[in-house]
Amino acid sequence: MNADPTASGPVAAAITERLVAALSPARLVVTDDSEKHRGHAGHDGSGESHFTVEIVSEAFEGQSRVQRQRAVNRALADLLVARVHALAIKARAPSEGL
Repeated sequence: MNADPTASGPVAAAITERLVAALSPARLVVTDDSEKHRGHAGHDGSGESHFTVEIVSEAFEGQSRVQRQRAVNRALADLLVARVHALAIKARAPSEGL
């Protein structure tokens, strides 16, 4: 897997671990966007609340955008309830380019 260590905190690590286990991505980039949201709803000052996930996985072949997002959300379900306020998902199949 090609991974970009853009985000390195414990929540980012948990996101990475769960997506690798659930979707075996060929490429995965987890970006912590929390600082961009300082002062906005959901930003409690502790950091690691807003993320962007860019993921390329064979599991997404033949799936719609909504199906891909649901697969990512399932893998991260408890984090989305307890730790992550916002998650932007960019999910592609390998045939769509890495």
